[in-house]
Amino acid sequence: MNNKVNYTLVGFLVLVGIAMILGFSYWLLKPTVETETTKYYIYFDESVLGLNIDAPVKYRGISVGKVVRLRINPNNSEQVEVLISVLSTTPIKQFTEARLTAQGITGLSYINLSMGDHNAPPLVRVGDQEYPVIKSVPSFFEDFEKSLGSVSSKLSKTLTKTEQLLNDENQKQVTLLLTRAANVMKSFEKLIDEKTINSIQRSAKNLELFSAKADNLMPKVDAFVDNSVKWEDSIKNSFNSIMNSYLGIRSSMDEIKRAVSSGEFNFKEITSDIVPTMNNTLLDMQELMIKLQDSLNHYDRSPSDILFKQEEIKKAPGEN
Repeated sequence: MNNKVNYTLVGFLVLVGIAMILGFSYWLLKPTVETETTKYYIYFDESVLGLNIDAPVKYRGISVGKVVRLRINPNNSEQVEVLISVLSTTPIKQFTEARLTAQGITGLSYINLSMGDHNAPPLVRVGDQEYPVIKSVPSFFEDFEKSLGSVSSKLSKTLTKTEQLLNDENQKQVTLLLTRAANVMKSFEKLIDEKTINSIQRSAKNLELFSAKADNLMPKVDAFVDNSVKWEDSIKNSFNSIMNSYLGIRSSMDEIKRAVSSGEFNFKEITSDIVPTMNNTLLDMQELMIKLQDSLNHYDRSPSDILFKQEEIKKAPGEN
């Protein structure tokens, strides 16, 4: 049996195997366009409890990077400086904001990015900054703690003022006020008894009846006014007729006077014009006197017709 081993071949195979392992490792670890990263600074004014190295950096639930370093800000001891590394394809804008977010009930935290305005320019370094700085905003727990502190402070002030308001002197005044209010209510109950309530109800009912009668009376008053206007127009027409007759008589008398003065007096010719005029005047005066007498007799028999209604003339038996 040949026990001779070719060590040269074995060494060559080992070297080839090592080269292949190194090549495969380089292929796995070689950065590509998709895995190239960019680093940013984030400065938090609050506690970063729960945030650790290699904690994820997410955008809309997608992991786009991780936390590289945590330390106190060398320029401001009240801030925590966080260095993150995110994919270069992540659109970090000037209005991008970073917020600490808790991962359920584990107590761990991660950094959540919000892009802000989609049309904003990319975030770049300013001055001598080593990396661009992403603006941070308070976390939910920070806002809640501030709100709780504000509410607690306001509640404490309210309790203090309430305690000052409800001191012994004010309690006596409130007790006195309630006692007086109770006495006023008792006096009011005695004043507004059942008899007074019934009286008020009767007064309201009488007022309602009076209002109804007034409504019924208004049409009659309107009718009376209309009749008065008609009667006034009739008398006015009669007086106008008398006035015209008077003017005619006056004109005739002036004519007679002129004729007598000039010697042209012709009684027959003159009287032929005067007599008809005087006759018409007397007839108009007689008609006016008859109307006046009828009106006076009518209102003398039934004065209530002035406001309520006209007198109903009773017809004789068999008269339609």
